Amino acid sequence: MANQDDTFKKVISHAKEYGYVFQSSEIYDGLSAVYDYAQNGAELKKNIRDYWWRAMVQMNENIVGIDAAIFMHPTTWKASGHVDAFNDPLIDNKDSKKRYRADVLVEDFREKISEKIEKDVAKAKKRFGDAFDEAQFRDTNPNVKRRQAQIDDITERLTKVQEDEDLEGFKQLIIDLGIVCPLSGSKNWTDVKQFNLMFGTKLGASAESAMDLYLRPETAQGIFVNFLNVQKTSRLKIPFGIAQTGKAFRNEIVARQFIFRMREFEQMEMQFFIKPGTQAEWYKHWKETRLKWHLSLGMGEENYRFHDHEKLAHYADAAADIEFKFPFGFKELEGIHSRTDFDLSQHESFSGKKLQYFDHEENKSYVPYVLETSIGLDRMFLAVFSKALQEEELENGTTRTVLKLPSVLAPVKAAILPLVKKDGLPEIARTIVEQLKWDFNVTYDEKDAVGRRYRRQDANGTPFCITVDHDTKDDNTVTLRYRDSMAQKRVKIEDLNAIIKKEVDVRHWLEKM
Repeated sequence: MANQDDTFKKVISHAKEYGYVFQSSEIYDGLSAVYDYAQNGAELKKNIRDYWWRAMVQMNENIVGIDAAIFMHPTTWKASGHVDAFNDPLIDNKDSKKRYRADVLVEDFREKISEKIEKDVAKAKKRFGDAFDEAQFRDTNPNVKRRQAQIDDITERLTKVQEDEDLEGFKQLIIDLGIVCPLSGSKNWTDVKQFNLMFGTKLGASAESAMDLYLRPETAQGIFVNFLNVQKTSRLKIPFGIAQTGKAFRNEIVARQFIFRMREFEQMEMQFFIKPGTQAEWYKHWKETRLKWHLSLGMGEENYRFHDHEKLAHYADAAADIEFKFPFGFKELEGIHSRTDFDLSQHESFSGKKLQYFDHEENKSYVPYVLETSIGLDRMFLAVFSKALQEEELENGTTRTVLKLPSVLAPVKAAILPLVKKDGLPEIARTIVEQLKWDFNVTYDEKDAVGRRYRRQDANGTPFCITVDHDTKDDNTVTLRYRDSMAQKRVKIEDLNAIIKKEVDVRHWLEKM
């Protein structure tokens, strides 16, 4: 755990030091769980958003994008169930005075048992080598079987108290498991209470006439209320999708883990409208397609896993998370949900307007079913950034800190470095900047010895360094250095655009899907 904490602390401090993420309003001592994306962070975030949009909207003829307003008519949130049911179960520790989400305490406890199983499996694998039968070991090893039975029991009880909204049962589960406060180590808990997560605000010129509104807690409802407008104006036939990226707001009482859980965050969602009865095949399709998108970035298949929900929302008939191995363990990165016709039916009922699709093949109207894919942009940023940050031991005994961002997402694609600040080298370097900046975000750096500049660009995540030296004046070639391998080669200045494009082009990456 300490090692995980150390790794995570390094991620947070590197994000600040290299201009990726700052604490919001830091000069006023900041605002809890609110962050600003700095000069490099804004670029990385934009590149992730674009990578998602290109894969989701541009590459699919039957998916279009919208940008709905953050403010929505308050009845929207009554219809969606957020006014009555958008709650988190919270519990306080009387000794530390800290507040926790009851479900997260139980899930973290269960995950620790799961980690013990994985350690046992890894040890056995090492001991028996090629002869190791993992499935048999999991079925027969007494320790693994005991721990798995524990996990199954916790899962069953957690699902039951959540489904029954049994707050007393929730507290009893925490007591029975002997869960302690991570801060004080004490078991002195209050009762579990429900807390609504929506931020309220007002719309109107005076306090008397103002209308009570909410800041949207998700982007999906903006898609549902526009379903018919989009379908008619784009003349799309079912199945089709509507995608959106944008800000959402949740009054997270237990906001933590840096940008993993924030009060103001960004979502990238796509709602796919389908014929009732076809949801099982589309659910399978989108699970596979979304995982392939993640894997196209080359962050390692072992760092992803599916978590199928035991507890389904009352409107869903299937739900799974794609979980990613963050520095603090496997956590949800993206959700794929089969939402049936709940959302459109609710808005039909509350608005009194028909939200149906006329199917010419079937010659009848129906309320479509919906398949949702929803990913947190900030979580994706954290997944990419934390996976990319590495410390490497070099052959000469020194270490380097390198941010191995997928080059398609890197904020700056190339740094142009004159070897020295004289002999006309800076002027040549500047002409290369002018040549490349039409196609790529590039930077110019002339301060310090070239080796130190390489290290700085490594830590900044820049995939290429281009060094202009005295030979450049004679043969019009430069040294191109690759961040990940540190390999260097001489290339012609006129070839730079093509070489960089091949490495950073979205097509080059998305074709891996």
